[in-house]
Amino acid sequence: MSITPGILRRPRAAAAAFAVAALLASAACGGSSDTPDATGGPTADTLLSTAIQAPPSSFALTQLDGGQGSYVWGSLYDRLLYIDNTGAIKPNAAESFTYSADRKTLTLKLQQGMKFRSGAPVNAAAVKASLDRIRDTPGPNQANEASIASVEAPDESTVVIKLKHPDGSLLVNLAGINGVIGDPATMADPGSATDPMTSGPYELDKARTVPGSAYTLVRRDDYWNVKAYPFKTVRIVVMPDRAAVVNALRSGQLNAASVDPTQVDPLKAQGLQVKPIAASTAGIMFLADRKGTKLKPLGDLKVRQAINQVFDRTKLVQMFLRGSGMATTQVFNPKSQAFDASLDKDYPFDVAAAKKLMAEAGYADGFSVTMPSFVTTKPFEPVVTGALGAIGIKVTWEPVPLQNYSSALSSGKFPMFFAFYGLDHEAVLSTLYFSPGTPTNPFKSADPELTKLLDEANAATDDATAAAAYKKVNQFVVKNAWFAPILDIGTTWVTAKGISYLGDGTSVALDVRTFGNAG
Repeated sequence: MSITPGILRRPRAAAAAFAVAALLASAACGGSSDTPDATGGPTADTLLSTAIQAPPSSFALTQLDGGQGSYVWGSLYDRLLYIDNTGAIKPNAAESFTYSADRKTLTLKLQQGMKFRSGAPVNAAAVKASLDRIRDTPGPNQANEASIASVEAPDESTVVIKLKHPDGSLLVNLAGINGVIGDPATMADPGSATDPMTSGPYELDKARTVPGSAYTLVRRDDYWNVKAYPFKTVRIVVMPDRAAVVNALRSGQLNAASVDPTQVDPLKAQGLQVKPIAASTAGIMFLADRKGTKLKPLGDLKVRQAINQVFDRTKLVQMFLRGSGMATTQVFNPKSQAFDASLDKDYPFDVAAAKKLMAEAGYADGFSVTMPSFVTTKPFEPVVTGALGAIGIKVTWEPVPLQNYSSALSSGKFPMFFAFYGLDHEAVLSTLYFSPGTPTNPFKSADPELTKLLDEANAATDDATAAAAYKKVNQFVVKNAWFAPILDIGTTWVTAKGISYLGDGTSVALDVRTFGNAG
């Protein structure tokens, strides 16, 4: 298989799951201001003020994570490429990028005149140093460069990346953390974890920043693409309490934030704008032991199909998400090239049919399974227990600290598990879900047909070919019940007058460029 080993992408997984868990828990239980307030709200020059649930863990080049902290570090660092609000990969610090015919050499031409805050030039040597440092240093994004054989800088503005094999996720990664550019002179300094030398559109205003609590970013007017960033100042406040976010929107402390759908009406009444995104995170039952090496029943397709039929997905969307989401049998974004609407009809809610499949497989009395319990999945666990119990599958939940998430899943201890994952680009999800030995494929499931399709997608030279291959990948895993996806969770954005949320759910990139100045 030519896809590269993947890792848990934290924004889009653990950090997204925190928000989902808060929403599920609450469901199970039944205009900016120009005047500063006591909580440090927007002032005349704070044009964008938004909230995140957890702060960035580090600003060091090799330790950046993909959580909501991306709004902060993604404003400080420049990246080679970027993903626009339609999900398209576009030039950024690299003004152009071209592949060789065999998709094993990527050549990037850099913009001219880019500078770090220190005044040092951003050149090919800096890009090479950044890519090499991430590739050579243990960290959350090292595995994303496993397909890279070498990085060359033949001149000041040219970077050549040579691959061991075609990698369909490379461009997406270069539009994210693996595409950040650090200053070679300082990137190894311990101080870079809190004060990196960067070349991005913003720099930290240290006088108005409290690390771990609130970050004030001031636009660099000498940035090469300053017109793409309409906000002179960005204020990002850490607010894990969802009710506090609503209060901050109502008071004017924030002028853009995501909220729970039940909180929308009073905000609308106050004149705030609301934009729902139908799907941003998926709740998935991973039927990981597909050969039945640890839990024999999972090796039987009929058992996996039966599990898919015991969830009343439509009812769960209404009960837990209050309609802010959608039922699904697919692991891919509904707006992605891989999505096939017809597949959502494959596993209707039918307990009687599920029992029949279990009996045909020889498991009429069911079986027992232990699954990991994380703080992010706890609100949903009674639903899973009840649904599986209807066909005799008895679940024991074993508490696992969230910091042990990846190691627990990778251990192979759990043949089944429930988790939330962000609806990332289909190339990234394919790497994450199907590469052998990742946390989401701990039993190294593989199939010759699937391998062929993934290789076709990785080697595709045009979007149409890639789209066709990814759609077939999706069809394969649904028909073979590799997963039991349950629902896609939506996001509801609220903005004050003059601020627009530009995303439509196609892209899951967490970037201040998702916001526009409507004034």
